[in-house]
Amino acid sequence: MKKYISFLIIILFSLSLILLAGEKPRIGVLRFTNNTSTSWWWGASTPRELSDMLSAELVETDAFQVLERKEIDAVLDEQDLSASGRVSKSTLAKMGKIKGAKYLVAATVSAFEGQKSGEEGGVRIGGLRLGGKKQKAYIAVDLKVIDTETSQIVDAFTIEATSKAKG
Repeated sequence: MKKYISFLIIILFSLSLILLAGEKPRIGVLRFTNNTSTSWWWGASTPRELSDMLSAELVETDAFQVLERKEIDAVLDEQDLSASGRVSKSTLAKMGKIKGAKYLVAATVSAFEGQKSGEEGGVRIGGLRLGGKKQKAYIAVDLKVIDTETSQIVDAFTIEATSKAKG
């Protein structure tokens, strides 16, 4: 389900930003937040996983210059180490080369519904159960694109997806 949602986000996002810029837009993915009343599915790693999936999908499209922002401190630490004189001159990370993002992307999960039914159904043979379990999920993700020069939200949209599974 996460893969399907990120695919939809990428398509809509790609079309809107490519229309806004002549070159490949420079973007940074900020965060995913959960604004739903159900939190059982939202673990500590979920925001990072969704954000990383979106970044990876954006890179794969080759339509954007995707800039790292969540781990920028690690990049700055590496540059500081290079500047300390402890790193070989032939492998120094050069200062002043980090690109500025033209757009930042923030996403919020605004709806999530998960349903399970029939967990006791099906046929059990030894330790193996066949059939009987059904799952359904619905999710809505609000995405906004922020211009870093003006702080204007230049695009915003909601992606909705459903998923069904039988066991």
